[in-house]
Amino acid sequence: MWLFALFIAVPLIEIALFIQVGGAIGLWPTLGIVILTAIVGTQLMRAQGALAMSQLRESFGQLNDPTEPLAHGAMILFSGALLLTPGFFTDFVGFALLIPAVRRAVYKWVRSRIQVQSFSMGSQDPRGPHPHHPQDDVIDGDFEDVTPNKKPTHPGVEGPSGWTKH
Repeated sequence: MWLFALFIAVPLIEIALFIQVGGAIGLWPTLGIVILTAIVGTQLMRAQGALAMSQLRESFGQLNDPTEPLAHGAMILFSGALLLTPGFFTDFVGFALLIPAVRRAVYKWVRSRIQVQSFSMGSQDPRGPHPHHPQDDVIDGDFEDVTPNKKPTHPGVEGPSGWTKH
């Protein structure tokens, strides 16, 4: 139900803000602000997104929990969508999500409301140890090369000197 209310409330807020701002500064300055915020927001989103990707790579490289960098990346992506959506309210929320302190606060709030049952990294089986691991098996074997030896007289095969083709 709250999602339905959000789909109704956000456009109403945007319409009201457009009427108020447009009445105060005029049509063209209002449209200019909307276009300018989309351009500036896109540039800020790129910079913040690159930083979030480097933090994600770093967490993978150090085998740390990647949840927070992934959440920051998702919030940056969401902020980009909000900044490309015309409107003052969505621009405000989009710019707010580009501020790392705001993203950290949102992450902490969401994290306090979600309980993770288990987390593991690498090839560990989260269900526990198994009595027999396939990677512990050693397979010993012999082989014999059965491909026929081609003579230099076969088409497409060069001789040992590389000068002759038959």
